[in-house]
Order: sequence, then structure tokens, then C-alpha cells
Amino acid sequence: MKKLLGIICLIYKLYVGVFFVSFLLIFYPFLFVLVSRKAWQKYSFGIFVLWSYLMQVCCLVFVIKLNRTKVPKGPYLIISNHASYFDIFLMYSIFPQHRFLFMGKSEILSYPLIKTFFKNLNIPVYRDDKRLAAMSFIQARKALEEGWSIVLFPEGGIPDDNRPSMIPFKEGAFKLAKSAKVPIVPVTFLDNHHIFSDPDQLGLAHPGISRVDMHPVITKEEVGALSEKELSARCFNEISGSLRRRGLM
Repeated sequence: MKKLLGIICLIYKLYVGVFFVSFLLIFYPFLFVLVSRKAWQKYSFGIFVLWSYLMQVCCLVFVIKLNRTKVPKGPYLIISNHASYFDIFLMYSIFPQHRFLFMGKSEILSYPLIKTFFKNLNIPVYRDDKRLAAMSFIQARKALEEGWSIVLFPEGGIPDDNRPSMIPFKEGAFKLAKSAKVPIVPVTFLDNHHIFSDPDQLGLAHPGISRVDMHPVITKEEVGALSEKELSARCFNEISGSLRRRGLM
């Protein structure tokens, strides 16, 4: 029975993959042009928002926002737990009002097609090279100064085991917040870990509701008053607390 369930889930993952690749191929020419010139890059955000909504509809995954926090105009940092690839493309339909980009591991650059607009629009993080990591930090500061908000997953990637249990945050995100003097919007994804688990395994995957717990904004005044460790602990406790209250951790 377990094997049969795994096969059904794998079929759904392939179904999701077909839509993802199809939309990627449809939008790729437009994205390629828009990210090729810095002045045009901001217009690419609308395509990603549309892509996000289309993926929700076609994959029968619908977002419900809990605790609708009043989000500042921007720029700001969005800090979230990370338990599924769905976290990434659902983010655009959660925050469609203000353009943002992602800071993510440089391994994404090995993915065909995706690497083109990830490298030109988002910020790859080279964790094994201190010089390149410092350049990523400078690039993020510049993006915030230009009005972009930034999404970070401070766990550094999707945990290998016991999802949605979280692993300790890395402090780079909070160093960036303090350096740029921007607010932080903490977010908890409650359901994505079972709606779409690891695409390479026979793990859970199915249509459903993706609940998103949006926590109170940490203002730039609070960011300035707290240390990096205090900010990290506060965000971790906010985000993981939402999982604990629902018995998920």
C-alpha cells in the first residue's frame, strides 16, 4: 500500500513538473529579454507573479494567508522556513505587491534554463568561497538600495530529514538586515512539506491547501536595536513556533 501511494505521489510530481517546464518554456523568451538589461528587470516580476498563480491553478494548490500582516511598502527582507520547492514559486503570489528577488545557493546555477534568469536577476550565494560570498552580500545591499525586497531561507536549504522540523538559522540574513536597515517579514509555510516533498523520491505529494502564517513585521527600528543573534532567535522562534502550535514539530 505504501509503495502504491508513493507511485501515485510520483505521478503527481511528474504532473507538476510538466506544468513547470511548460510555463518555463513559454515565459523564457520574455524573461531572457527582460533580465538582459538592468532597466527592464523590474518588469520581469509580473511574469513570475503570473507564473505563480498559474501553477497554483494547474496544480490544484491554493494559498490561504493566516494572520494577514500589514506589510510595509518595501524594501524589506522576507524570512521563511524552507521545506519544499513549492516555497519558492508560491512566494510570488503571497507578496505580489512589491517586487523581490531571492538569495539562494549557487548550486541552482547548474539547472538548465533556470540559471539564466537566476544569475541575472536573483543573487547566488557561494557558501564555500568567502570572497564570492562577500560579493553576494554587497549585491544584496545594492538590490535593497535600488528598491528590491529580498527573500532568504536562513536554514541554508531544504533540511534532509524530519521536515518540517527546522534546523538552526545562519546569521547572514540578519547581518544584511542590520547593515541595510530594513524591516523583516517572517513567514511560516505550514503545509508545503507534504504537498510537495523531495521530487527525486516517492515521498508525499498531492493537491491541497497551502497555509501561510504571516507574522508581525519586525520594524527597522527593532532591527537596529537587536543584535544579529537576537534577530535570528526571534525569527526562528516566530517561524518554528507556528509549526509547534499545530503539532508539526
